[in-house]
Amino acid sequence: MRHWKFASVPARHCRGSDDAMRLLITRPSEDADAFAKLLRARGHVPVVAPTMDVRLHDGPEIALTNVQAVLATSANGIRALARRTKHRSIPVYAVGPQTAEAAKSAGFKAVHNSEGDSTALVEFVAERADSVKGSLFHAAGAETAGRLRQGLQAKGFTVESEVLYDAVPLSTLPDAAKQALQIGALDGVLLFSPRSAKTFATLTVEAELLGACAALEAFCISAATAAALTPLTFARVAVAGVPNQEGMLALLPAAGT
Repeated sequence: MRHWKFASVPARHCRGSDDAMRLLITRPSEDADAFAKLLRARGHVPVVAPTMDVRLHDGPEIALTNVQAVLATSANGIRALARRTKHRSIPVYAVGPQTAEAAKSAGFKAVHNSEGDSTALVEFVAERADSVKGSLFHAAGAETAGRLRQGLQAKGFTVESEVLYDAVPLSTLPDAAKQALQIGALDGVLLFSPRSAKTFATLTVEAELLGACAALEAFCISAATAAALTPLTFARVAVAGVPNQEGMLALLPAAGT
């Protein structure tokens, strides 16, 4: 895994409209590394410092008997499911583009993208699936196991759910984040969920670096994510217009223009 080498990150300077932004990515490693490539392609400088560790659960083969489709609310859910089933012809309803791409990369043949969040996914599935044609299977994480199921059950669907992974918060702020905050080597921080925002805020306060965020911009995937940053304060907080990776990229200026 290649991360940004901290020693080569200069202290922050006054940024013009054509400058690269130094951006802290707090999401788990595999997703962070993929997003870092997108940032570099747009002329920005990523600093990868995951604040959560994803642990995929081992277990027996998941048969998916009498299941008409899989529900996927994260790329991690797809990765975890792909390890435990050989079925690739079953349709997948994905919450957004990144999850859909993970499903395609894992070999699933029929992937449908709701282009939104879990609420949008409920409506998307209800419009396209038939409640009498079999159950739905949610490849869930420990923090997402109930919400989607409840929404679809209210619309008459039978939803099976199994927790296939955990996202475990780290106990201390990663060194890359701590050092970058200490010397002012960042322009902003990217936050992809309320839970990761809360974890970042907690670890930053515990590291006694609360004041280091005051000059930074916070780019948040949702209003709930922005709200979870309390008690941190930022020079500016921006919320994505759509709650997915593309929405986050749209918040950032293009470097070199």
